[in-house]
Amino acid sequence: MRLLPAMTKFPAPASPSRRHLLASACALPLLAACGATARSSTGSPPLKVAALFAGNVKDQGFMEAGWRGLQRAGTELGVQTRYIDGIAPQKALLAQALEDLAKDKPDLIVAHGGQNNEACAEVAERHPGTLFVVTQGAVRGANLASYDVLQEESAYLAGVLAASTTRTGVVGHMSGIRVVPGLKGRAAYAAGVRATDAKVRLLTNFSGNQDDNALSRKVALAQSQAGADVIFTMLNAGRDGVTQVCREQGRRQIGNVGDWVARDPQVFVGSAIADVSVGVFQAVRDLQDGRFPTGEIRKIGLAQRDAVRLTMAQDVSAAVRERIERVAAEIAGGRLHVPTTYDGPEFATPA
Repeated sequence: MRLLPAMTKFPAPASPSRRHLLASACALPLLAACGATARSSTGSPPLKVAALFAGNVKDQGFMEAGWRGLQRAGTELGVQTRYIDGIAPQKALLAQALEDLAKDKPDLIVAHGGQNNEACAEVAERHPGTLFVVTQGAVRGANLASYDVLQEESAYLAGVLAASTTRTGVVGHMSGIRVVPGLKGRAAYAAGVRATDAKVRLLTNFSGNQDDNALSRKVALAQSQAGADVIFTMLNAGRDGVTQVCREQGRRQIGNVGDWVARDPQVFVGSAIADVSVGVFQAVRDLQDGRFPTGEIRKIGLAQRDAVRLTMAQDVSAAVRERIERVAAEIAGGRLHVPTTYDGPEFATPA
């Protein structure tokens, strides 16, 4: 384990089990000036936060967003951070990685992603003196909480956008592994499509891999050939394969997690932002402020617009924008309930 000097760039991940440690981005004598509170500003040692990312933190998607939240906590809150990434989403492997992190007895262990629910619940029971949090999770315990950035709320808006902008009457959805947040997002997207125009046909697929561009390209091409001219992608590194197809076929895409419209407005007609970095950062901040929600699941939705919202390309009409703003206000105000289950047909992954 190696301390990195202040403001040193993270090294690139080298292997699935590689450990990373980041010292506070501010020198310890300057913690108060850099925004650290409570424990750090009183001269006590900075909090130690360890994190597990079941994927690559350079995936341009979910894992990278969580990693940015950890970086932000190191910079703004003056905590020491360490992480493991590149772990396959298998319960035994995740549990072993969490055990490895627990050996150093950090103040908080962050398990990023709902695929950690079961493993983290079990490991937390074996380490009652350490606090655990699953970001995008659905578990709780005596020393365990979850933070859930409600990507289903922005996904519902993505469904409204897709149904409002399709010209073929067919829209797509693509994801990889079947984790709870992804299933909720698919259900919400489907509900948004249906509520906007019940005649629009939805093609929805879980391919089994978030990062395989050859696979995602194959699925996107098949959906495009089946008529889908707007595809909502809930992928990580595998998003690029869809983008290639959209560019070649003249299709539009709706991204998720981050703002893909800002990156590529020609392909992306919208992006269902669910900034999961906020969950990681807020968990650390709440611990530092003495209000960590042990035994609870804390939800963050459209009412917190820095975390959850829909961005749209400039060519989206004013009428569509107004419709989406009305729907967003209804969701944020609790007047519209976003469905989180789906029992409709699925689009088969091409052989």
